[in-house]
Amino acid sequence: MGTGLGHYIPLVAYLGFWIMCLVSLGGRPLLGLYYMIPFLPYRTMRDHFLEYPLGANVLTILAIAVIVGAIIHGKRLPKSKLYPIWLLLGMYLYVSMWIGTAMGNAPPPLWLSDITFITWKDYMLIPLVFVAAGLVIEDRKAIRTVVILTAFAVLFIDRSSLFESMTRTWTNFDDSKRDSGPLGFGSNQTAAFLAQFGMFFWGFTHFIKRKKLKLFGYGIVGITMFTAMYTFSRGGYAAILFGVLVLGLLKDRKLLLLLGIFLLTWEAVVPTAVRQRVTMTSSSSGRLEASAQERVDLWTSAEEAFLRSPIVGNGFATFQLEEHVGDLRDTHNWYVKVLVETGILGLIPVIFMLQQMLATSYRLSKRASDPLYRGLGTGLFVAICSCLVANCFGDRWTYLEITGLLWVLVAAAIRATQFMQSSPELSPAEGDLTAQTNTPPVFATVSRINPWQQPKPRFNSTSMKQLFEEKK
Repeated sequence: MGTGLGHYIPLVAYLGFWIMCLVSLGGRPLLGLYYMIPFLPYRTMRDHFLEYPLGANVLTILAIAVIVGAIIHGKRLPKSKLYPIWLLLGMYLYVSMWIGTAMGNAPPPLWLSDITFITWKDYMLIPLVFVAAGLVIEDRKAIRTVVILTAFAVLFIDRSSLFESMTRTWTNFDDSKRDSGPLGFGSNQTAAFLAQFGMFFWGFTHFIKRKKLKLFGYGIVGITMFTAMYTFSRGGYAAILFGVLVLGLLKDRKLLLLLGIFLLTWEAVVPTAVRQRVTMTSSSSGRLEASAQERVDLWTSAEEAFLRSPIVGNGFATFQLEEHVGDLRDTHNWYVKVLVETGILGLIPVIFMLQQMLATSYRLSKRASDPLYRGLGTGLFVAICSCLVANCFGDRWTYLEITGLLWVLVAAAIRATQFMQSSPELSPAEGDLTAQTNTPPVFATVSRINPWQQPKPRFNSTSMKQLFEEKK
């Protein structure tokens, strides 16, 4: 802005975390969650906190403060199988680290400096945020606010990514021009995030009635898809295309026609650099491009590692400690990574978790009558489907920056399902994202009352006798 105040933004944001810890413990934990949401994906902003005391852990501390503050003030988690599944998975992964130690694949996970323990701790921050959101999201207004804050968080990531992309010329693709992005882990991870939440708001916006808000929603979708295009991630492209397919089958069949037209004409539509990135998977002779061949060799090595210990795996977070082709430290497929590191026993809770996520969002999209809840369920279902595809191209699951917001929305969907089952759903209130009219809530409630359906007075012979005696 040219005022020199931008230098103090990280300090102000850092101090805000400590203030929100006090606010959460003091009785307003929902405000702590609200403050946390925009920072979940923005790793490069949180990296500025590292120069301050406990700067690397302020997000974890705030999540714990929200949970403690919620429990102190009597809040409880809604019923969902996802909470015990996360507990079981977290415990198994900790035991799996010691299995890796027993096999000689990793050092004992005793200290915060041990790489396997650090990996486990960072992964477990995701269910911590999920539990915090589940405790404090207790009404419809909170769900609406969470969706709004998620929209602004996505826009922040879009803005940062576009600023980095637009500083370069993209007449031709050059892999050296790809950067780490605002998530801090690379353009492929940024693309997975953008694919998920671009598709979420595409599905959600279908149920917005107000024209201005509908335009705003589709504006987020358009900007996010444009930003994802310039990440040059083939996995991100595949996740978006699959998301469009699912949304077409679930909500709008016209999208299937548009998807078919795009697949037939995409080479004439997309920029030259994007076309070069997609077609470089194989050379003109039909042989795989170098990076694609590396991944095939990596999966062959991963298969051999899995066969050495198929039941319990080789130990959680141990694959990164071994030497592999091309000095790669990831299997470039999360499902393969789960099998290699935690075995079949580790894959079972993961499958149940994914099934419960899909079931929760699908039920909400089909059974809810409130447009806000239907939009949340539909958008979330499509986003999860995009996430499943993105994880075929690498680990996009264990990063809080990619899936943290997704789990906040899952917690909101669980609460919405509880509201839907426990009481009749009301019409959207004035000013809501999905409201179609400006009818004040009081008059909307009164208009639903039918005076002809009120119980009529009943008289029997005894009451009539008493009535005549009173008249005498």
